[in-house]
Parts: sequence; C-alpha cells; structure tokens
Amino acid sequence: MSRTITVNALIDALRRAKLLVKVNGGAYSEDITGVTYNSREVEAGYLFVCKGAHFREQYLKDALAAGASCYVSEDLYGYGTLLCPEIIVSDIRRAMPVIAETYYGRLSDSLRVVGITGTKGKSTTAYFVRAILDDSMAAVGGHRTAICSGIDNYDGVIEEESHLTTPEIMELYQHMNNAVNSGIRYMTMEVSSQALKYDRVDGVTFEAGAFLNIGTDHISEIEHPDFNDYLESKLRLFAQCRKAAINLDCDEQERIRAAAEACPYVIAFSQKDETANIYGYDIKSVEGKVTMKVRCTDVEGWNDFDEEFTLGTFGTINVENALAAISIATLLGVPREYIHSGLERATSPGRMEVFYSEDGKRIAIVDYAHNKLSYEKFFDTIKDEFPDKKMMIVFGCPGGKAFARREELGTIAGQNCVYSIITEEDYGEEDVNKICEEIAGFVRAAGGECEIITDRVEAIKKAITLMDDDTILFLPGKGRETREKRGIQYIDTPSDADVVLEYL
Repeated sequence: MSRTITVNALIDALRRAKLLVKVNGGAYSEDITGVTYNSREVEAGYLFVCKGAHFREQYLKDALAAGASCYVSEDLYGYGTLLCPEIIVSDIRRAMPVIAETYYGRLSDSLRVVGITGTKGKSTTAYFVRAILDDSMAAVGGHRTAICSGIDNYDGVIEEESHLTTPEIMELYQHMNNAVNSGIRYMTMEVSSQALKYDRVDGVTFEAGAFLNIGTDHISEIEHPDFNDYLESKLRLFAQCRKAAINLDCDEQERIRAAAEACPYVIAFSQKDETANIYGYDIKSVEGKVTMKVRCTDVEGWNDFDEEFTLGTFGTINVENALAAISIATLLGVPREYIHSGLERATSPGRMEVFYSEDGKRIAIVDYAHNKLSYEKFFDTIKDEFPDKKMMIVFGCPGGKAFARREELGTIAGQNCVYSIITEEDYGEEDVNKICEEIAGFVRAAGGECEIITDRVEAIKKAITLMDDDTILFLPGKGRETREKRGIQYIDTPSDADVVLEYL
C-alpha cells in the first residue's frame, strides 16, 4: 500500500544500500507523498528521480516548480535547498529499486508474482497463465488477476497498452501496489533481459518463474554487447524465484541448469524428453485446433496425471508456451480443472490471430513475432499445417537496436515468402528508409522479391491486393499495438489487426 515516508527514511535506505554519495540541503523530516521520474506527474511532496537517456535539466526544473519535496540524481545540479534536498547517488539504476521498495514496501510478499523470460513466447505464455489463474480465482469469488506484458498492463486500476516488455521499476511497483489495494492475489509478468540486466525487477520475488528458450536477439551496443551478456541477463531470473520451470528443448541446457540451482525448487517441461516433469506428446492440429496429451510426474505436492488438453489458440506453434503455463500453474498449486479451462479459452490479443476473407480462401495471420527464433518457428509450423499454401509477408525492424534482426529476418523472409513488403516498425530516431533498404538487401540476397512501403497501413493494404486464394499473409511484429515510435514520440496508428479486418 502506498504511504508517506520521510526524506530521511529514503536517505537511510540509500545509505544502507551503499549508493548514497552526498546530500545537499536540509529538512530531512519532510514527507514524500509520491515517487516518479516523469516531471509531468509531479505533485507537491513528490520525490523526483533524474534518469533516462533523454533526460534534460529542464525536466528537473519543471518538477521543482510543481512542488517536488526532493530529488535523486547521479549528477550534481545544485538546486538543493532547505526544503528540497538534492540526493546524489552513485548509480541511479540501482537506486530506483531501493526508492520504490522504501516507498511502497515489499509488495511481492503480499502479491504472488509470476515471472516469464525467454527469447520468444513470453506474451503468449503470460496470457495462458493469466487465463488459468482468472478461472481459478473466479471459482472462489476472487478478482481478475493482474498482468504486465509487452502487449498491455492491468492492475485493478490501470488498464493500458504497454510501451515496454517489462515496466520501469516505478511503474512496476505502482502496478503491484494497485493490485494489492484492489484485492488481487496474482500478477503475471514478462521479464525481459533488459529488465534483469538493468535492475528493473530488483527486490521483486517471483512465486514462480519460467525460462522458455534462448536465441540470438537484442545484441547491440545499447542492449547486450554479445550473446553471453544476453543469456547471463536472462539467467538472473532464477535467483529471484521461489520455484521455477525450465524448458529441456532449448539450447544452452548446461548453463540454464547451473543457474537454476539458485532457485529452491525447479521442474522441467518438454515435448521431446520423456523424463521431463511436464511432458507433452501426441500433439495434433486439425484446422488449427490443437490437442495434446500431457504427463505430469514427480512434482512436489501433486498427484501424477496423464490427460489430454485443448488449446484455444491457433496452431501447434504455441505448444511450448502451453507446457510452460501448465508447469507454472502446477507449481502454484492451481486445481487441474482450471488449467484445462484456462488453456481452452485463452487468447493473446494480436498473437497468432487468424483472419479469413469472406469466402474463407485467403488467410492473414497477425502476430508479435519479431526475432529469428519466432520467425523460424512460425514458418516451420505453417509449412507443416498448410503445405500447399504460399506465403507473403509485411514486416520491418526497429530503429536503434537489435541490428542483427535486419539480416536474420530479411533472410528468413526471402527464403520462405514469394513476396515481401518492407515497412516501418518503431524506427524511432533512425532513418526508416535506411532500415528498410538494409532489410530489402537481405531479402533479395536470399532469393526473395520485395518492395518498400514505409507507411505500415499502406503496406498492408497493398499486400492484401496482391493475395490470391492460395496465399497466407503474415503480419509479424506489431499485433494489436496502436502506436508507432517515430522519433521520440509514439504516434497513434491503426493496429495490423484493424487494417486486416477492414480490408481483407
């Protein structure tokens, strides 16, 4: 629950964490009535945190004018006064979790938090888990459960489209606080490698966690300098989990198992290894409707079972995510009937959403797939389930990060699609035409045909006009997002799903 603390309490917490450098000004008994790094949110009595790549000194001036009672910074700005101390810390990133926990308290002691990490499938798994937990809570008159994902956030008070896979620590604690105050018992969240690397979930204890898979992604100067850094960042999740589940079918098993030893209790899931605690087999898909048998053995507190489950989502591409969700629900002790019902009704907005033309012959699939691993899995699945269909794609790559995707995704598109249209996908501060030209070069090098239409809506409309009855159109990357990052602004746009619904 949010509360009022004194400036002195915050200073003491930063000192104990060995982050405090100095304090300018006085009035340490002054109250802090809120915490934020957004100067537009500051009210009288708030603590303001100076952080971010785009931070400007003017933001601090605006916060002080709005009535901030103190501010925390790595840099000395010299605005500390008797009534508004300037608190200097050695590392603002590491200080933010300390600030959030000092103000809000240890909220993960009051809320059972589920954490999911992996290169692909985090969103789908999170929505599977959420559906299972919602059904379990509904059966006992409980509240809808909370979620923080790359798609949207819900905490009992706030329901919004998200900007980040994992919120910054201030927003995360606000979401957790809202959930606790709303009587919510569970929160399911995606935990990105960036969140783990840059301490955005420090201090949060996960009741259950899952490691889905690992691929080569997010390798760049501003993200992870190499694969080792990327993997090590994700592996940090285990140290914050009471219980965890690992996927025996993914790469880097030795390192994953070694890191998992930091967690008190670990189980494994698999589609290939019959010794896994949660083993999926006899997997079938009929016109996209998936059934599978699941055998559970040697899980603490559970009777073994061997039963058939049905998925409400399209295609076998989500079997791995379903097995992860079953593992998490088992670790949480959710009654099996709600695992069945949750998986059968679960959908993830914009995730493997299938749309048909009126005559049912042309198919468009909207998804959030955005990296090599998810593209490969998608095309492998479609080839198995629709061997006679040809593929078209509309896609792009983000600006300023994950530069390897341009070659990886361009190559995969060129190898698998009869035609590609390259377009914008959150190009940010980079030149969208430059990004598209780079991707197009790799598409052509892989033997594919393509064109560039930088306006995403127009690109999708053009692709629909090129489809025939034997075509599946793949629209990865944006799902049901309704904003494009252009420059440093997020601009409202129709979602890919909206455009398909209007024009297909």
